[in-house]
Amino acid sequence: MSRGWKKIVCGISGGVDSAVAAALLKRKGYQVVGLFMKNWDIADENGTCSVDLDLEDAHFVCKRLGIQFYTVDFVKKYWNNVFSSFLQDYQRGLTPNPDILCNKYIKFNAFLKYAISKHGADAIATGHYAQTSLNDAVFHHSSSSPAEGIKLLKAVDAVKDQTFFLAQLSQEALKKTIFPIGHLRKEQVRQIAIEENLERIARKKESMGICFIGSRNFKHFIKEYIEPLPGKFVDIETGKILGQHQGIHMWTLGQRIHLGGLQHAYFVAEIDATTNNIIVAPGTTHAALFSQSFIVDRPHWIRSPPNWSESSVPVKVDFRFQHVHPLVACELKPTNDGSTFLVELPRPMRAISPGQYAVFYAGEECIGSAQIIKAGPSLWTLNCRQHIKLAKEFS
Repeated sequence: MSRGWKKIVCGISGGVDSAVAAALLKRKGYQVVGLFMKNWDIADENGTCSVDLDLEDAHFVCKRLGIQFYTVDFVKKYWNNVFSSFLQDYQRGLTPNPDILCNKYIKFNAFLKYAISKHGADAIATGHYAQTSLNDAVFHHSSSSPAEGIKLLKAVDAVKDQTFFLAQLSQEALKKTIFPIGHLRKEQVRQIAIEENLERIARKKESMGICFIGSRNFKHFIKEYIEPLPGKFVDIETGKILGQHQGIHMWTLGQRIHLGGLQHAYFVAEIDATTNNIIVAPGTTHAALFSQSFIVDRPHWIRSPPNWSESSVPVKVDFRFQHVHPLVACELKPTNDGSTFLVELPRPMRAISPGQYAVFYAGEECIGSAQIIKAGPSLWTLNCRQHIKLAKEFS
């Protein structure tokens, strides 16, 4: 696989990270083309469509860098492949991660194919904080190719690292992708933008919302797409009904509920999609919020699966199920039918939420991910079972 790339299409979002990615590639002598993806075209609750503002900034970046600028409309693909699944998961009481699906189906699939077919790209680039085993080869015009496949590696800036959101990428995508800023820290990226006369972009506030949709009041936003379906808040200890909610799609595990007249703060412990009830527990550290295991779907391995010596022997890896969480050691092993996997933890973790992704690491390498299907029994459930067992033994 030759690394004799000449033309690279860089995804330009209007932010500083993608702007600097394009600038660095141009500095290295590549023919760089800027391509803006339009994946959302609906205004927010204030009547503002962030896409229009980002498009203006993306055009400004490419003009200032002296590179060609194009746009592509993926609104329909985003709706069909990402947003529809996002809505369905919330209606089933799950907690989805649209950013992971957006990267899998849009940025590193539809965008990649479009860049190659319509613009004759040898590869694509984005402003993600990540690295691959191809980075050095691309930046030094090497033709070497690792026989074991392309590794997805953590960024130098641990705080900004985005490998979590890239953990569903395929080898086919990684073979044609470069992350030019993965070796830099955020402050270095901003400084390069200023050097390129992009101070306006360098000072721009970062977007922290849903992929392409932007920052929103989530409860107001989700009401536009899912009809309210009232249910009850039920106390896990007493079975008492504490109040009503307007739909399970507006709640996630571990989230605090705000009801007047309660002696304690209550938090979501379980979401029952069959009854539409939400089981809540008093106190942020209640045993019902913690589990020490969970079940995941068959994992997607970025290069190859771990070496299973025996099906009964677990593989030790690190993982996280939220981008901001520190890595935690775990043991991963297939269940009896081999279609799902059990993840066991050294200590209980709070609010392990079905629908989210467990992302696995081996040292600096992100090796794959799997969607969480079911959390293991909570400490509360285990304690109750133990009490029942003891009662039977002494009755």
